[in-house]
Amino acid sequence: MIKKKFSINETVCTLIADKHEAVKVAEETIAHHRQQLESYIKKRVEFLRSLKPLKIVDGPKIVRLMASASARAGVGPMASVAGALADLAVEAMIASGAKIAVVENGGEIAAISKTPVDVALLAGDSPLSGRLGFRVEKFPVGIATSSGVYGNALSFGEAEAVTVFARNACLADAAATAVCNVVRGNNPDQAIIRGVEKALSIEGVEGTLIIYKGKVALAGDVPKLISLWKESEASR
Repeated sequence: MIKKKFSINETVCTLIADKHEAVKVAEETIAHHRQQLESYIKKRVEFLRSLKPLKIVDGPKIVRLMASASARAGVGPMASVAGALADLAVEAMIASGAKIAVVENGGEIAAISKTPVDVALLAGDSPLSGRLGFRVEKFPVGIATSSGVYGNALSFGEAEAVTVFARNACLADAAATAVCNVVRGNNPDQAIIRGVEKALSIEGVEGTLIIYKGKVALAGDVPKLISLWKESEASR
């Protein structure tokens, strides 16, 4: 198995594949689509700034993917950029002959694999961060986590973490932002219910995990939870 770190400006990825060529293809694909997106934004800056979906009838593939996912979730298109790049890279890796292709881009994951993939939940200072994970066995899959407390991404919510599982990472990325935005307020139970309802209302979302004010909710089709406690403690 080949595992490699790769970055271009804000895009910081971990690439995993069963073929060296697939990793190279992933790097080339990410660089290509980043360039396509940057060129498009220069012509249409509202694509970068909008916090609401935009109607897109033209543009490169990455722009159309982001516009479609953000429209389903009801957020701005840039909420799905990390997931979109991960999806495009995995698509290219599989086309190059890889049987295992995993791309983690800033915490958003796209994966196709013939064997299970374990994914850790990272949620800042939450007691569950790094100690809880998921054993993913259904592919293809997109996984994304958004937080209203940790990290630098824009969020109008207050959840420690909202993890979304979807058919692809572009949609999961946009949906995680949308769900996190509604998880807020003094009543954790009501906030979590709003989050769950929002997640399951988005076409293509399969399941979600929400952590808010010491409460944890699981809804929909979520991969098997696994304990990473021993690994977490050993690394301290």
